[in-house]
Parts: sequence; C-alpha cells; structure tokens
Amino acid sequence: MAGETGDEHAARRRGEGGHRTVPHTADVRIEAWGPSREQCLAEAVRGLVECFADPSHATAEAMRAVRVTEHGDAEVLAALLEEVVFRLEVHGEVPVDVEAVSSGGALDVRLSVAGLDAVPVTGAPPKAVSWNELRLAPDAHGWSCAVTVDV
Repeated sequence: MAGETGDEHAARRRGEGGHRTVPHTADVRIEAWGPSREQCLAEAVRGLVECFADPSHATAEAMRAVRVTEHGDAEVLAALLEEVVFRLEVHGEVPVDVEAVSSGGALDVRLSVAGLDAVPVTGAPPKAVSWNELRLAPDAHGWSCAVTVDV
C-alpha cells in the first residue's frame, strides 16, 4: 500500500490486518488491509468507527447480523460501510467489534454494537460513503481497500 509506514509494512508481511486514516480535503479517507478480503472489510469498519468515536472501552449491548450480497468488491465495501452509517444515524448504534465471513455468495457480518451514548465521540460522524476512488482488491500481502467518507 503506497505511503505505508515501516511498522505497517512489517505488520502486513506478518499477515496482520489494520487500518488508518489519511488526510483528505474536508472528508475522511480510510485505508484498511488484511490477509483476507473479510478481514480487510472488518478493518474498514473499524477504521470508519474510529474516525468519529473511541470504542476501545465500550461494551457491546447487542449483536446485529448483516448480509451483504456480493456484486463486486467495491460495491460490497460501500454497502457494508453504508450499513454502519445507517445504523448510526437511524438507531444510534456504533460497532465496537466486527467479524465478517463469506458464505454462499454473500458476506455475512456480525456487528457487536453499543449505543452512541456509550462511546466517547471524538470527531464528526460520517454522513455517506463516496464512490470516488473507492477500492477493494487483492495485493502483495492479502487485501487492501481505500474509501472516502463524507463527514
């Protein structure tokens, strides 16, 4: 992944997933990676949440099952993150943990959620996922993705 630090590169070589935010004009750009497509997608969800909240000490109050039908990698990434934005806006829920598995032509995701009032808010909440420069693809160490989020 272009611009990754030495620590990120070493972690990717060891097969570890991760995410980071990078500067982007008036929005938030999230980059995520993992040894598998599913772990990369889960890291993208973690990155989205951490751009506006600190879920590190929150306790999950419920589990939400989400099924994303696969129409293409970029579409799956956008649909998953849009589901997180929807749950935040409509239900006031924030994922504090996430697991994703591919199953029968779809992506099954378990979101362990807490109420927005149970997590410290550290930034502007996301409003939408941009399709501009949206990417999810295999790379030399597994999978990586990048997405811009409107805040």
